[in-house]
Amino acid sequence: MKLKSSICISAALVSLALYALLRSDGKHKVRAKSVLDFLRTSPKQLYKLDAGWPRNPEYITGVPYDVAVDHVNSLVYIAQRGENVSKVLVFTEEGYFKSAWKTKTIDMPHGIFAEIEEEQLKSIWLTDVGQGSSGHTVKQYSPSGELLKTLGTPGLAGSCLSPLQFDQPADIFIKGEDEIYIVDGDGGLNNRLLKLTDEFSVQWKMGDNGTKAGQFYIPHSVSVDDVGRVWVADRGNKRIQVFDTITGEWMGSWDSCFLEDGPYSVRFTSDKKYLVVVQLNLSRLLLLAVPAIGEIGDCNVVNTIQMADGVRPHLVDVSAKTGSIYVAELGAEQVQKYVPLEKQS
Repeated sequence: MKLKSSICISAALVSLALYALLRSDGKHKVRAKSVLDFLRTSPKQLYKLDAGWPRNPEYITGVPYDVAVDHVNSLVYIAQRGENVSKVLVFTEEGYFKSAWKTKTIDMPHGIFAEIEEEQLKSIWLTDVGQGSSGHTVKQYSPSGELLKTLGTPGLAGSCLSPLQFDQPADIFIKGEDEIYIVDGDGGLNNRLLKLTDEFSVQWKMGDNGTKAGQFYIPHSVSVDDVGRVWVADRGNKRIQVFDTITGEWMGSWDSCFLEDGPYSVRFTSDKKYLVVVQLNLSRLLLLAVPAIGEIGDCNVVNTIQMADGVRPHLVDVSAKTGSIYVAELGAEQVQKYVPLEKQS
């Protein structure tokens, strides 16, 4: 009886705390609604919300657009926008604030990616969609925020491949030592997928503006699996398209899962069983079954994480070590962490 009473008292205290937050304004209200919605979900969920992450939310003073996980050092890099804010923040995977970049070389960050090679963090890559003197570029930084390399012509939108130009590049994914994939762009002139060599020359290009196979309308996120397939969130066309990593050949597409809203982000879970897909306007995450080698078929929704209205999740990343999913949210102006209920490999 004492145990049952303690549980009831704890639940009541949680409810009172959430009620108090719901009566407040701003992102605290949205966060409380997100927690309440999650508590109402089915017990068959594959992930649970870590409602206390981050431990130092006051350091997120802008609008988070993307996250990148350095699982080697258990760090989370957050790309945010806003006036007079650091464009990149660093937290530990436990949720504690670590540092803020002081670089002035970023206009408007969109995608961010942690390049890990031989179990060491090599660099942090960032796509910049700004219209200022640093925009329309893809940039490589040291883990502390020192600019190492700039791809594209800063401040100048274009479509040229040599020299390389971008127009609001949306996302980057690096596989191994010599496979660099970029989707360009988040609106603007270009609707294309590029594969670059380790010397940053174009190995192949796929796509232009359109609805046919291999064409794009706002390619927004890119990810690569372990069996030679490139997955692109073709946001405006409400589909995911799949390409061969070697040739760039179109392999298939998924569209039946995206009748209401297009996919914004694609990342694989740490066990490679599922593709994590964001639908911003529906404020939800989908976990889609990854097809076997040689198959594409159509999408199969295995699990759904429904957030509160107005959260507006944008881009995500997954920790290869813990399996946790980190979500950058435009409406709630926060990053949330979902941890797997069962240990992943």
